[in-house]
Amino acid sequence: QVQVVESGGGLVRPGGSLRLSCVASGSIYSIHGGEWYRQVPGYQREWVAAFTSGGATNYVDDVKGRFAISRDDAKNTMFLQMNSLRPEDTAVYYCKLVIRTRNGAPRRDYWGQGTQVTVSS
Repeated sequence: QVQVVESGGGLVRPGGSLRLSCVASGSIYSIHGGEWYRQVPGYQREWVAAFTSGGATNYVDDVKGRFAISRDDAKNTMFLQMNSLRPEDTAVYYCKLVIRTRNGAPRRDYWGQGTQVTVSS
C-alpha cells in the first residue's frame, strides 16, 4: 500500500513564496517521475510542472522562472517551490508520483489529496 500526502499550502500575499511538499510512504520500490497539477473550482485540472526519471524538468509557460520542481529520492519526496506568486496562482495543488511498489506490480500513478494555495492581499 502506498500513500501520497501533500503539504505546504496556505495564504500568501502577491509576490510571496510557498514551498509545497509531496511525500510518498509505504511499500515503495522506486519512483519514476512526478508532476504537479492545480485546479480552480469549475475548471479542469491544469498541469503545472514535471520531472522525469532521467532528471529532466518541464513547466507550463505561466510558471517558468517562478516555480521550481525538485525531489529528494532518499525521502521519497517531491517539492514545488513557488516564488513571485500571483492571485491567478490560487488553486488546489495536487501531486502525482509514478511509483513501482515492492510487490512487483507494474508502476502506476499515485495522487495526493491536494493542498490549497491562496494568493491574496
